[in-house]
Amino acid sequence: MLTVYWETKPEIIERLLPKPLKPASRPLVNAFVADYPATNFCPPYREAGLFVLADYNGQLGNYCLSMPITSDIGMAMGREVCGLPKKMADIRMNSSERTFEGAISRHGVDFFNIKATMEDRFNDGKAGGILEEYYGKDIPLYNIKYANAVDGSGFDLMPTLVTQRLVSDVKVYKAAEASITFQESEHDPWSELEVVNMLGAVYTVSTNVLEKGKVLEQLNPMEFLPYCYLRWDWWENKLQPEHTPSSI
Repeated sequence: MLTVYWETKPEIIERLLPKPLKPASRPLVNAFVADYPATNFCPPYREAGLFVLADYNGQLGNYCLSMPITSDIGMAMGREVCGLPKKMADIRMNSSERTFEGAISRHGVDFFNIKATMEDRFNDGKAGGILEEYYGKDIPLYNIKYANAVDGSGFDLMPTLVTQRLVSDVKVYKAAEASITFQESEHDPWSELEVVNMLGAVYTVSTNVLEKGKVLEQLNPMEFLPYCYLRWDWWENKLQPEHTPSSI
């Protein structure tokens, strides 16, 4: 897994966070690209994730904006059980002792590319202290579970803020200098997280356990409505007249 950290503009994070989550005192973003060669619930797969640092009642945590994945079972479990905004994607990665390259693609668009050189240093000399201060060890994940109503009238499962912790037994840890590039994808939010200051990246080899989560609180459905589209792609009907379209 390679996880890259950067600072963006505070107003970007403020726009993307639903209540009751609030921006942290520092506008931090992190994204990872990972290969999971073994799991206890499905065949091996690759995954990526995009997170912003959020505050819930004084507790900092990672709020997930996007989680591309190559496994349909992993996607279903993450969405249905944990509330993660997972989508199927093509994830490419190549690593050596000193270098790492990764890319994420959906619908032919490479919307995130990353390159890193593992030289035991970060892009920003203050990055180590910043990561320790704001992320520490095993900070919680914040996700929102919900189900759109079958009759289209709102929600069958009201939006509910939940939390979990990802606990990692790290075998390898390397600091890295990183660079990332975005291509705009109308279905994915990655390019919205403008890089103001690149902090650097961390390469890890570990065993990860996603612990059982818990419910924090139910959200106001009308306030959450503008934020409930992270799981879906939206398409215009471009079929020719002789075709019969399917609609929801």
